[in-house]
Amino acid sequence: MAKKAQSFEQSMEQLEEVVRLLEQGNVPLEEAIELYKRGMTLSKNCHETLQKAEQQLITLVDRNGQETPVNTVKGE
Repeated sequence: MAKKAQSFEQSMEQLEEVVRLLEQGNVPLEEAIELYKRGMTLSKNCHETLQKAEQQLITLVDRNGQETPVNTVKGE
C-alpha cells in the first residue's frame, strides 16, 4: 500500500520538531544523526513543494491552454 504524501504543513511541523530536538543538544549521537537525516528529507520535500507552488503562481493557463506569465494577464 502506497504511503500518502504529507501536506506541506505537516512536513513543516515535523521539521520544526526535529530542529527543536537537535537544538536541545541532549540527544544521543545516533539519534541526532537520524534526526538530521529526517530533517534534511523534510526540508527537501518542503522546498520542492514551495518551488511547485511558485511555478503555479508565475504561470497561469488561459481557456485555450496557453500559458500566460502573471504580469501579462489582462485586467492588471
